[in-house]
Order: sequence, then C-alpha cells, then structure tokens
Amino acid sequence: MVIRTWSSSGREWVLGEVVGSGSEGAVYTVERRPGLVAKLVPLAAEPDVYRLRVESLVRQGREPRTVKLLSGTPSRLAWPLDTLVTSGGVTGYLMRDMRQAFMPFEQLLLPTARRESLPEMTWATALRTAASLAALLADLHAEGYVVGDLKPDNLWADAEGRTGLADIDSLQFTDGRRAFPCRMRSPGYTAPEGIDSDVLPDRSSDSFVLAVLVHQLLMGGLHPFHGRPADGRPYFSLDDNVRNGRCRFTDPDSVVLPKAAPPTDLLPRAIRDLFAQAFGRSGCGTPASRPDAGAWARGLLAESRPGRLTVCDRDDRHVHTVERPWCPWCDQQERGATTWGATDTRPGHSEVIRP
Repeated sequence: MVIRTWSSSGREWVLGEVVGSGSEGAVYTVERRPGLVAKLVPLAAEPDVYRLRVESLVRQGREPRTVKLLSGTPSRLAWPLDTLVTSGGVTGYLMRDMRQAFMPFEQLLLPTARRESLPEMTWATALRTAASLAALLADLHAEGYVVGDLKPDNLWADAEGRTGLADIDSLQFTDGRRAFPCRMRSPGYTAPEGIDSDVLPDRSSDSFVLAVLVHQLLMGGLHPFHGRPADGRPYFSLDDNVRNGRCRFTDPDSVVLPKAAPPTDLLPRAIRDLFAQAFGRSGCGTPASRPDAGAWARGLLAESRPGRLTVCDRDDRHVHTVERPWCPWCDQQERGATTWGATDTRPGHSEVIRP
C-alpha cells in the first residue's frame, strides 16, 4: 500500500514501507528517492499546532543559525526539509534518511549488538561518540534549541564516533513571539525536575540526560541509576531511582548491581568528577549546577587525546585510560562479562544487561 502526499509547493511524493514508528506517527520510505524518508503524524495532540511547528522548522532550516548546524557531511540532524500533507489532512515532513550514514545509537549500548555491528569498536570509539554527542547538543543549545526528549531512540551513530539526531519535530524552540514547547517524557531519560511534573525542559534538563547517555556509552550500556534498592524496598523504575537519588556512582550503598557491572574507577578522574556533579545531590536538586554540554565535550575530548589512552597487552580491543594501571575489561571478563573484545564462551558467561 502506497501513501500519496503533497508538499507545500504542490509536488506529489509517494511513500512506501514503514521503517520506524513512535507514539504519534511513523516514518516511511519515499519512492524513487533513496536518500529521503518521510514522517507522518496522524496522532498529534494538537494537529493545527503541529502543522505550524513543522512549517516553522522548515523555515528555520533555511536561516543562518540552522544552516550552520546542518553543515558538514554527513549531516548531523534529520531536519524537516519540506512539509507534507495527505489527502486526509495528516501532516508530516520530508527529511534525510539517517540510515544512509549512521546506525541506531542503541546498537552501541548493547555489547552483543555492538560486536555484530561494530566488531572493531573500542572504548576509544565510545569516548569519541560521547564527545560528539555532547558537541552536537552544545551546538543546538547555542542556537536556542532544547532537545527535551533526548534518548537513544532519537539518536544515531557511526563507526567513527560521529552522532546524529532525529525526531527534530519534538525540539523545544521559539519562532518570533511563538513558543513551541516539548512535553514529551521518556522513562529513564528524564531529568529529576521533569519526572511526574509539567515543568518544561531546558538546557540543564538536556545536560542531565546527556550525562546518562555518556555513562551508558562509557560503562558498557549500564544506566547510572540501574539497580535494586539496597534498603530492601521494591524496585519500581529507573525514574523512581532518579527521584530518590539511588545511584551507584554517587551513593554506592544505595543500590545492588550484578557483580559483573563495570567499576567506576575505570573512568578518568576528570570524567568521574563530571558525573559526580551531574548525579550528586547538587546536580539532582539544582539543575543549574550540572555540567553543561560544552563542559562534557571539552572533558571527553581531553581524555581522547594521544597519551591519555593505552591498549591492553592481552587484547588490542581492550582500550582504557592511562590512569588505570591494569585493564578493567580483562577484570570484567574474569567476573563473567565481555564488554569489549571477543565473546567469552566459558560456562556461566553473561553480559551486563541494560534495563
């Protein structure tokens, strides 16, 4: 079944198979245009407001501030290129197909998927990816955009450590006197002040979720607020752990984790300090005190420079900080988990599993 749509200029665009879907809409291939895809949103809460939002994004995509964001190859943003409408009045837009240059970000967080998609990836790649993501977020913030619903589902990455962002239609931004807020929330990827709250996100909210994603990249996919409450209370959700400050990184006695979880001391001290600022009492209670995206980008780039990383003598895919006198990834394999390198096939082998 094909779907016929029309752009703002009246040009017909024929859509094909579904390649992705979310809570409000779906993404389709575009016939005879392999570099493009189209998103249609039939379940928008306010269809007229959504149409104005997309029209504004298309227009802003031609302004100098956004042109700068879209420069470079491959483009980091699946920005709306033109509006679309179906014969039934459903609004959507054309955008670049991120699959042409990237893979889903989620594949970098799961050891098995990572080994299949990027068998040569090391912790050095994870550092570069984290730095690239932080730089992308810093650039968006500098031009007045807030992501608001930052999460793995919206992100893309490649083997070189470059990152991209999709679902641009959920960004929070202003256009003249009109404000387009982001009211989306994703479990496990919401700052404390946004959990069970109508408070709109801001740059500090994005910075909190950025810290979560950086932790997952550098710690083998482990969410920083993962774990059963150590005081015997039942586990409800990651958001409940965030709300109650249960974080192994800042309060080791607050949660119980699998014995194969990566140790926090595999991180350089400077990065540990950034996590402590983001997830500690100050970072959770005072959003403005969190490290911003620029601070994360600078810190991660500094740890990626020559001389800051070393390679294990036993496995050349075991890369770690020079501050660690021995290989943390070999230690993990001894405890029954393989984060980087070849799969361990010994009986009883397991992996760190993300919730």
